[in-house]
Amino acid sequence: MLRYDVIIIGAGVAGLYAAMKLPKIKNVLIINKRETFKCNTFYAQGGVALARDKDDIQPHIQDTLNAGAGLCDAKAVSILSEYSRETIDDLVDNGFAFDSDADGELLYTKEAAHSCERILHAGGDATGRYLHHFLLSQNPHAMLTNARVVDLLIKNEECYGVTVLDHRECRNIYAKEVIIASGGVGSLYEYHTNAPCISADMQGLCVKKGIELDRMEMLQFHPTVFVDSKNAQKMLLTEALRGEGATIEDENGKRFLFDYDARGELASRDIVSKAIYLYKKKTGMSVYLSFKNFKSDYFEKRFPNICTTLRDLDFNVPEQRVPISPAFHYAIGGIRTDLNARVPSVKNLYAVGEVASTRVHGANRLASNSLLEGLVFASRAVEDILRDDTPKEFITFDVTQNVMSLKSDKEKKNQLRRIMWENVSIIRTKRGLNDALESINALLNEKIGTLLKFRLLTAKAIVLGALSREQSIGVHTMQEEK
Repeated sequence: MLRYDVIIIGAGVAGLYAAMKLPKIKNVLIINKRETFKCNTFYAQGGVALARDKDDIQPHIQDTLNAGAGLCDAKAVSILSEYSRETIDDLVDNGFAFDSDADGELLYTKEAAHSCERILHAGGDATGRYLHHFLLSQNPHAMLTNARVVDLLIKNEECYGVTVLDHRECRNIYAKEVIIASGGVGSLYEYHTNAPCISADMQGLCVKKGIELDRMEMLQFHPTVFVDSKNAQKMLLTEALRGEGATIEDENGKRFLFDYDARGELASRDIVSKAIYLYKKKTGMSVYLSFKNFKSDYFEKRFPNICTTLRDLDFNVPEQRVPISPAFHYAIGGIRTDLNARVPSVKNLYAVGEVASTRVHGANRLASNSLLEGLVFASRAVEDILRDDTPKEFITFDVTQNVMSLKSDKEKKNQLRRIMWENVSIIRTKRGLNDALESINALLNEKIGTLLKFRLLTAKAIVLGALSREQSIGVHTMQEEK
């Protein structure tokens, strides 16, 4: 029996920070679906929000609660903010370098719905990439790559490990504790900013195992995305651009966002995304992100990766504006957990990061709180695990032998992406949701592989959540049918 103290599913910020906090004497295995950089952390541009000092804790809490539209868990938000400085200091003390000025003082920026500049960044616009590389360098534990978890070994409401699909063969790996840190649901949508392998497997597996998913209808769409490419993953244009002066305008140069919210470009993401969606629908005009307020030297230094990529695409930035559209970005809901990241219904099972629902984000995530949430609650999960030193009696499980995929699944995955984008995205109607539900149920009744079934079960949970919440709130907007 292959046995570990802890198995971590996923190698993004939450999974790797949990690994960093677990001592070397622990026998830990990280299971990663693809190459380590193919995770949402790697593509995160903006930064990490935090309370700058004790005086900023309450304002940070209030900004988070305001963005969450009354649906945040106040205790979860307090934990997020109160432990934010300690968590960031831990990264810095271990050698991570955020961007700083000539005197070594940390540089803070502002993003939408924050009341002050409190977001740290690294590499200008490559915070996630830098943080991910750093956490990988700090990892002292074993990693199994190009393998995916296809089952949780659960009996009598206790988790004993996982089944992995590794080189087309399934095998069981046992552990005293399992941490799910597998990320969100991006591949369910035709247009998204997520890493290609973020495919909602674990959420669907949880549905199959009877584990509660929470607030799955709460999905955040990023308002400023360059979508004019053939890749499913679209190019995110970080909110920090707007925080530092980029503007959104129509074909005629009108900054129309002020017609929808007095904060204009600095309104919360849900408001900006809906405004762009509705304005394009009303006027038929294209919408652009303009960088004309930036000097070229500053733009190149502050946003080097965005600058290089856009110039490679033949955009003369910052002089030239870029066409944008909203795209799916972040799953607010997920596997329901308590404030120590435990899955309440299953002993020895945890969920951290985007895959989890701590209820810290409510109905709308405040910008740059996501990396912070992954760090803070990964640390709490590890603290909880280390408090438990009782021995575990293991039992063996038969290996899952399901057919994982069929050739016909690819077209059905693309069909699902279109269904979700057209009916379960920025603006929703009861008719559209019911149409989506009918289509998803029809696909579930066809001959499909297990991996597609997981995606469909996750999509169904999103649709059912949206149908059950009849009133618009935060990122969930229900439109009256004409």
